[in-house]
Amino acid sequence: MARVTTRTDLNMLVALDALLETSSVTAAAERLHTSAPAMSRTLGRLRRHFGDPLLVRAGRRLVPTEQAVRLRPRVRALMETAGALLADGAGADPASWRHTVTVQMSDVLTADLVPGLLTVMRAEAPGVRLRLAADHTEGTAALRDGLIDLEVGAIDHTDPETLTESLGTLTPALAVRPDHPLTRGDLTAERIAAAGHIGVSRKGLAAGPLDEHLAGLGLRRDVVMVVPAHAPALLLAASTDLVCLVPDRQRDAAGRAGLRVLPLPFALPATTIGMAWHPRTDTDPVRRWLRGHVRTAARALL
Repeated sequence: MARVTTRTDLNMLVALDALLETSSVTAAAERLHTSAPAMSRTLGRLRRHFGDPLLVRAGRRLVPTEQAVRLRPRVRALMETAGALLADGAGADPASWRHTVTVQMSDVLTADLVPGLLTVMRAEAPGVRLRLAADHTEGTAALRDGLIDLEVGAIDHTDPETLTESLGTLTPALAVRPDHPLTRGDLTAERIAAAGHIGVSRKGLAAGPLDEHLAGLGLRRDVVMVVPAHAPALLLAASTDLVCLVPDRQRDAAGRAGLRVLPLPFALPATTIGMAWHPRTDTDPVRRWLRGHVRTAARALL
C-alpha cells in the first residue's frame, strides 16, 4: 500500500499529475521545467511508492496502467484544489497567479477570440499560460476528468453535472475566393447547389442543414471533400473553385484567408455557442477570471 513518508512525497504529486496527463517523461519534464533524466528518476520513485509501473511501453509511446487510470482523476482533483488554495492565498490580484489553463475551443472561434484573450492575459495575468486542447477531447468526458478547464463552442454533449452558459449564436454564410463566379450576379439556391463544396465536420459527415434546405427545393449540392476543421477549409477555398460554409460573423478570419463572405439567400438554423465547465472549477478565481474574459470577447463577436 502506498504511504506518505516525507514532505517530498507530496511534492511528487505534481510530477505524477504531469506524467499521467502527458503519458510522456519528456513532455512532463518540459511542463515542470526539469530534465528528462530527473523526471525519469521521479517516475521510478513513484513506481516504487505505488507498487505499480504506472506508465508502460506500447510501441513508441507510454500508456497508463489500470491503477494509473484510477489515480488520474483523483490526482487532477488534488491539483485543482491546491491551485484554488494558492490562488486564494495570493489574493484577488491576477498578476500574482502562476497557472496553466486548458481550453477546448472550436477552431472557427480560435482566430477571433484567442488574440484578444492573450492580450488581456499578458496585461492582467502574465503568469497565466493558455493551452488549447486537441480536437480529440471534444465530445468526451474531458471536463469531468479534469483534462480541460473550459470548453467553448457548440455545447451538446455535457455530463449531467456540467455547468453551461450561452454566449450567442452563429449563422452560416458562404466563403469563396474573391474572383469566384458566385461573387457575380444573383446568388441563388440553384447556383449554390451547382458549386463544388468543402464540408467541415469533425465526425466526417458530409451532410447538414444546407443539404436539408436544398433537398426541400429539389436540389442537391456536390460535397467534393470533407475536412475536420474550418482552417483547412478556408485555405482550400482560397485556392480553388470550391466553396465552404462559415459563420457570418467570422469575416475577419475569412478575410485573412483571402476569402469573401457571401450571405446566403435563405435562412439556415443558427448555431448556439456557449461555454461549459465542471463544478469543481466554478469558484476557482483563475478559472472564473478566464470565463469572464471569454464571455466578454465572445459576446462582442457574437
